Parts: sequence; C-alpha cells; structure tokens
Amino acid sequence: METKNRIQNAGMRTIRKIVGIISMVLFLIIFVQSCGVDVINTVEANGEASGSFGCFLAICMLIAGIISVATNKSRGGSIVAMIFYFIGGLAGKDNIGTYSDLEIWSTISLIFAVLLLITIIFHTKKKI
Repeated sequence: METKNRIQNAGMRTIRKIVGIISMVLFLIIFVQSCGVDVINTVEANGEASGSFGCFLAICMLIAGIISVATNKSRGGSIVAMIFYFIGGLAGKDNIGTYSDLEIWSTISLIFAVLLLITIIFHTKKKI
C-alpha cells in the first residue's frame, strides 16, 4: 500500500510539473498575442477589452505555473494554482470579443484547473 501511494504521488507531482511548465511557455504566446490585440483594439477604438483580458489570463497562467512547479509536493500550492487557472479561464471566457483565440486559451486554463483538482483529490498524505 505504501508503494502504491508513493507511485500515485509521484504521478501527481509529474502532472503538476508538466502543467506548470506548459503554462509558463504558453504565457509568452498568450501575452504577446494579447498585447497585439490590445493595440489593434486601441487603434480601432472599438471599446473591446479582449486583449486586456488576454493579458490578465496570461499573467494568471504564469503565476499558476510558477506556483504549480515550485510547490509540486504541496496540496495547498496546488489549490492556489488551481484558483489562478480558474479565475483566468473564467475572465477570458467572459470577455472573448474579436480575439477568438482567447476562447482556446481560456479553455486550456480551465482544463489545467481541472487537472490540478484531480491531483488534489488523489493526493495522499504521508503516514508518520
């Protein structure tokens, strides 16, 4: 039973690390793309804020990715990272506008939140 828990926890830590690293890489893509959309929205004066919310989503993903990688053994760290993924994903979904890629990035953020929720649920505590 002890070996099964160790293997399960190692798998959960691996998922947290992979999700964190992917989201840190996606931060660069989302942020640059969102800044470009924000400039276009400003030039066109169309009153949309989809680029700004894309930047917000990118920053949430960066913060969540750093927390996820740095605290990959901690259940509390996973909860905080999951909250950042969830908030960023919902904010992005709510403000898509002409920036249609924001829907993709928001969905990925929400998927990462669900993956971290799964790792939190299946996290087993060490017996002392």
